[in-house]
Amino acid sequence: MAKGQGTNQELSDVLNELWKLDVNRMKPGKDYKINLQGKAGFVSEGSNSARDSARAPLFSYVNENKLKSIDTYAYFINLLDNYEMSTGVAEQVTKEELKENNLFLDAILKTEIMKCAHRYLVRKGRAQSDPAQFKGQLYDIWFQLYRRDKSGGEDSCGFEHVFVGETKHGKEIMGLHNWVQFYHQEKHNHVDYKGYKARNNKDTPDEDDHVLNLQFSWNGLVKPVGSCFIGVSPEFEVALFTIVFLLFDGRVANVKVKVDEYLLEIVVYRFGNSIGTSYPKMISSNNRDL
Repeated sequence: MAKGQGTNQELSDVLNELWKLDVNRMKPGKDYKINLQGKAGFVSEGSNSARDSARAPLFSYVNENKLKSIDTYAYFINLLDNYEMSTGVAEQVTKEELKENNLFLDAILKTEIMKCAHRYLVRKGRAQSDPAQFKGQLYDIWFQLYRRDKSGGEDSCGFEHVFVGETKHGKEIMGLHNWVQFYHQEKHNHVDYKGYKARNNKDTPDEDDHVLNLQFSWNGLVKPVGSCFIGVSPEFEVALFTIVFLLFDGRVANVKVKVDEYLLEIVVYRFGNSIGTSYPKMISSNNRDL
């Protein structure tokens, strides 16, 4: 992204509206607690050894009962175990899984966040006003399977990559940009949090930040720099990434936005008519402006 590229004001306004509507966002220190610990070191691309700057897990507490009592989280959690971790292994979508995909979309489409996102996309000429058509569009963006690995069958989809994570030839972690999945993987000892990422003291994160750049290993593979929203609802992330995906036509969209107190870069990669990957990158936070 070119330095000095300004903040996209229109998009920032829409995303702030979504932020205010996110009634299912978890409260830091109350619904969950994170333990940031040390700053992660440099790891070169392709290396799987990283100094551990965090002996304890990132999440010291999550109110799972609260998550499971909210439809969008409950259906989201059901989806997490439906995917093969390795790309190149063709996904088999069962009738049960198709049903779960649809239940998740139905649940998020009932939220004010998704209704607001839908209205905005209709206004921009990027979605049809018919809710059933919009749901079909969301299905293609997030759940349509595609071939990420040239040697195998249809082995990936936007939802799997962004929210679940996958590995590439058993070597490199791709995706896994979601806090609920991170917490679940950490709880089962599959993920080891190595520390937060920051360029200098001014962008050192706080425990109540809702965006985090971090380093971790997953089943022994290291992700040198990952990033995710923390505590936000699944519908907020789906709405935000869908809007950016549909507004920009190129293969990669990099857009700078100010959401609540966070200056973020939202990155979305296109894979045909589906999302290849999408994630937020924290640039700075109000209470410690760069």
